[in-house]
Amino acid sequence: MSEQATNSPPQARRLLVVLPLVVFLALAGLFLLRLYGGDPSKIPSALIGRPAPQTALPALDGLVKDGAPVPGLDPAAFKGKVSIVNVWASWCVPCHDEAPLLTELGKDQRFQIIGINYKDSPDNARRFLGRYGNPFGIVGVDGNGRASIEWGVYGVPETFLVGRDGTIVYKLVGPVTPDNVNTVLKVEIEKALRADK
Repeated sequence: MSEQATNSPPQARRLLVVLPLVVFLALAGLFLLRLYGGDPSKIPSALIGRPAPQTALPALDGLVKDGAPVPGLDPAAFKGKVSIVNVWASWCVPCHDEAPLLTELGKDQRFQIIGINYKDSPDNARRFLGRYGNPFGIVGVDGNGRASIEWGVYGVPETFLVGRDGTIVYKLVGPVTPDNVNTVLKVEIEKALRADK
């Protein structure tokens, strides 16, 4: 019997053992590349082009702005106004970073900023807004997270732009940052203000 004939079966067996491992590693690498290789703020939303969820949310107890109680979220608030909807929580570290940017953005009276307070305690939420300023004319409390599911929220913070017709036109996953507030968010706001006239 030749030497080649006796070596073939063990080599073939090794190939059969190694091949599934190679295929698994290739698939795992592809999965990790897709998971971590892109910009998380570019995660598509199935809600773009659809009406904003019609979920009413209660007001944040004890929250006052300009001497008046801040109302909760009534879905009718979207009609006729360009709206920024920010899903936030006091326990969310990136929310602390974006808060001053939202407060500055809130000075522009051409649109309204609506907050959805996600799974937070009222005391902590009020302290958070007291610390950074309250950019929100409306704050709805999503104590159990159901409304955020309807909005398609992956995690806080997330920001949505709703046109005057009540349709979601843009979604920003992750915090508003000094980089994206001018290059992305304000650009999308201007588009929405022009498109809805």
